[in-house]
Amino acid sequence: MGKKSNKNILIAVIAAGIIVAAGAGVAFSNTFAQKPQQQTDEEFARMVFQKMQSPTIAAAPVLGNASAPVTVVEFGDYLCTFCHRFHEDTKDKLMADYVETGKARFVFKDFPINDHLGGGSSLGAQASYCAADQGKFWEFHDFMYNNWGGERAGWITKENMADFAQKVGVSNVDQFKSCLDSGKYASAVKDNYNMAKSVGLGATPSFVIIPAAGEPKLVVGAQPYQVFQQVIDESS
Repeated sequence: MGKKSNKNILIAVIAAGIIVAAGAGVAFSNTFAQKPQQQTDEEFARMVFQKMQSPTIAAAPVLGNASAPVTVVEFGDYLCTFCHRFHEDTKDKLMADYVETGKARFVFKDFPINDHLGGGSSLGAQASYCAADQGKFWEFHDFMYNNWGGERAGWITKENMADFAQKVGVSNVDQFKSCLDSGKYASAVKDNYNMAKSVGLGATPSFVIIPAAGEPKLVVGAQPYQVFQQVIDESS
């Protein structure tokens, strides 16, 4: 393989599939993470895509059958309007038709690109992993979107996150608060952000559809269910 930059090679890997643009309501950036100098482009690509398909922490599990032929990776932001729209309009049907039937696995990765709106994106992501420490990752994740307060409302605060934790059944809220105060998962959230940048993503939500064999495909934005259906079926 030639001397293409890791940025270009990884974008090419994703772009080999179908790319669906959201049109409106997405934010873009031109910053990219860099591969370690000792790795080839191919090694870096394999490492990134393998990491995409794994839970950020063990307590925040991947949804679905481990042997499913397709993995759907959502890169999302808890402040994002269109992430909220995907959760409200599409996620449940995707879970019912593909994840619960064993046709696909579903992974959520943080992509806190809206921190400039008040810093809540990363805080919300960290809170989800503090809830995961007590077995409540997906409950907390869904509660965040079900009680979404807008992009600029300032609703993602430590106090509100502790209240959310209590409402989803986190048993030791003091432990949750200590986790959040300590920044225990700040680096994990940053790693997910860098992962998204390393493959050229710059919008939320972005979905990387990864088949067991073949090229990954990219869907950008809160697309209709039929778009996900087509891409996943073609990847199976």
